[in-house]
Amino acid sequence: MYNGNMNVYDFDDTIYDGESALDFFISYMKENPSMLRYMPKVLFAMLKYKLGKITTEQMMRDYAPLIKKIFCECENREDFVSRFWDGHMHKIKGFYDRTRREDDIILTASPDITMNEIAKRLGIKNLVCSKIDNETGEITRLCMRQNKITSLLEDFGDVEIDDFYTDSIKNDKFIADKAKHVYIVKGEKITKIR
Repeated sequence: MYNGNMNVYDFDDTIYDGESALDFFISYMKENPSMLRYMPKVLFAMLKYKLGKITTEQMMRDYAPLIKKIFCECENREDFVSRFWDGHMHKIKGFYDRTRREDDIILTASPDITMNEIAKRLGIKNLVCSKIDNETGEITRLCMRQNKITSLLEDFGDVEIDDFYTDSIKNDKFIADKAKHVYIVKGEKITKIR
């Protein structure tokens, strides 16, 4: 349990310039062209997510089997994750260094397979993310939309959020509603909306 107030940050398109899971898939596809066959479904799912046109239930029903298939075909995952972040650290936005605190919580739909490594590199102690079983590829927690608040409560209890940073109120409404102050991040520009 966490006691006290803190800052909470979305990760993709907020701290990270882009969608890290999509960048990860594209990078892996470049090394393993057989993955190209999954690209249309991956892009369509990402578009629906960004536009707020898919629920967590639809994501689990329609795309969890695809994620499992891709995950199970991904060989040498840990080595590739390390190499991926070696080549993508430059996409961490500069504003995060200027606003971060030691007790920040990063709250993201991106999976633990990629997030654990970047959290370690950035010195992030409090990470709430989607989880994928390392053996089976099954999604054991989808930290998306209303599930973000459920996941936050599971990991840290009923915390008070001082400042919340996101790129999308539509996708992060449930967390934004809980925060005292909300900031929209577009590139390096931060706009306080509450």
